[in-house]
Amino acid sequence: MSILVTGGSGLVGQALQVIQTNHPQYKFHFLSSQDADLTNYQQSKECFTKINPQMVIHLAACVGGLFKNMNYKVDMYEKNILINLNVLKICHELKVSKVVSCLSTCIFPDQTDYPINEDMLHQGPPHDSNDAYAYAKRMLEIQSKAYQQQYQDNFICVIPTNIYGEHDNYSLEDGHVIPALIHRCYLAKKNKQKFIVRGTGTPLRQFIYSHDLAKLIMWSLLEYQERESIILSVSEQEEMSIGDVAKLIAQHFDYLEQMEFDDSFSDGQYKKTADNSKLKSLYPDFKFTSMEEGLKKSVSWFVDNYPNCRY
Repeated sequence: MSILVTGGSGLVGQALQVIQTNHPQYKFHFLSSQDADLTNYQQSKECFTKINPQMVIHLAACVGGLFKNMNYKVDMYEKNILINLNVLKICHELKVSKVVSCLSTCIFPDQTDYPINEDMLHQGPPHDSNDAYAYAKRMLEIQSKAYQQQYQDNFICVIPTNIYGEHDNYSLEDGHVIPALIHRCYLAKKNKQKFIVRGTGTPLRQFIYSHDLAKLIMWSLLEYQERESIILSVSEQEEMSIGDVAKLIAQHFDYLEQMEFDDSFSDGQYKKTADNSKLKSLYPDFKFTSMEEGLKKSVSWFVDNYPNCRY
């Protein structure tokens, strides 16, 4: 049985490539932007038809950190709408037996009660810093449920918290917080400069290591039987401030004494604490990688692969 992974060369796609050896009974196809432009229906249809997958893990998206979301709202909205529209439409046309699509907790309402759970996704507008991206990704859940209701297609969504790990996008301007901080600290030490952390460092986040998420996505594909979305996250007790994460990164570089905060930059949303009780009830034995271990692996990989990293 074949499994097609869109966004197969990205952060989570690379993690799935590593853990695919745990599932030798399946043939994996990892799709990248070099194989097809998923905003183009015809290209996408030809590519999917050639592979003819039985199941699809849909990771592909136009993504970025806080400043990309703030500065390129048209791109974040239109590209994601087109990608998702084409992928689910083609999966329906090819009678794919199951699709797992990846959302994000950043698309939840800004003004809400915490912790957020799966039922609260559409109960208010998202934070204005990433509203264009958030609404496009919310429509992916709406589209998945529409295919469930009209055609009984098994199209579901998973909702991870902030993902980090090897093979990330380490752009200083457009990357997510952890890869951008790793790159910034690396350059600061190399150039004997201050390690500047943008913002106050006070916002709180739950982080999930990419290899953990890959394992949970495979569980969602093969074991999770419900049609409702599910949050994939560490517990709310493991939430960390951006400042504490930056300190861990600086410690791995042995450069903590040179770290400073620049509060002239926006902090974005203060918190978006997620409730993982549904996951814990269905998969109580899953063991998450600690932040210390995950960051150590991530920093080591970046240093070893710096010339070939995405940035």
